[in-house]
Amino acid sequence: MRMTDTFIKPMHPEGRKFVAIFAAVTLVLFAIEDVLGWIGVGLTVWCYYFFRDPERVTPDAPDLVISPADGVVSLIEPAVPPRELGLPEEALTRVSVFMSVFNCHVNRAPVAGKVEKIAYKPGKFLNASLDKASEDNERNSLVIRMEDERILTVTQIAGLVARRIVSFTQEGAILDRGERFGLIRFGSRLDIYLPDGVEPSVKIGQTMIAGETVIADLSK
Repeated sequence: MRMTDTFIKPMHPEGRKFVAIFAAVTLVLFAIEDVLGWIGVGLTVWCYYFFRDPERVTPDAPDLVISPADGVVSLIEPAVPPRELGLPEEALTRVSVFMSVFNCHVNRAPVAGKVEKIAYKPGKFLNASLDKASEDNERNSLVIRMEDERILTVTQIAGLVARRIVSFTQEGAILDRGERFGLIRFGSRLDIYLPDGVEPSVKIGQTMIAGETVIADLSK
């Protein structure tokens, strides 16, 4: 691997217009004052870095649940999946991954399966690390039915700075484990509702890598 590959990552197309805007503002700032211009350069580089979309190596084992997001595990607790999905009102183990503005924000499918339902719910923009963000914040939820007929729910939640949830998939689509299915702009969180009886193999505070870190083993 070349040295440049360590620092220069592919950028998701969703970020091109934002980087262009940051770059244009930077040119204006240079015309006003060099110091402001260099601040603009730093912010433009950060914007590019925010929308980075590196390749990931997803484990092949079919029973593994993989993290859908880069970030840190902020909560592990029993919770009822979003009610707009129309699922049974039964608490499942929810693993929440909080993404800061410095994490890669491209989201990947935690399991392989069919997207059985997608439900969007408008809401607030509270700090995504708070427990009540799962209930109050804007969110977009997917129900994925796996080959063994069990389902797994994953919810994109907008945060304090994030104002746009983007979905790349649709109902009826077949997702591979680790396949990109969406992103959230500028700081947010993902909730994963594990199938009944499945215990997570991660702990609060653990760093997650989307498409690579194992959250749980369905066979256990």
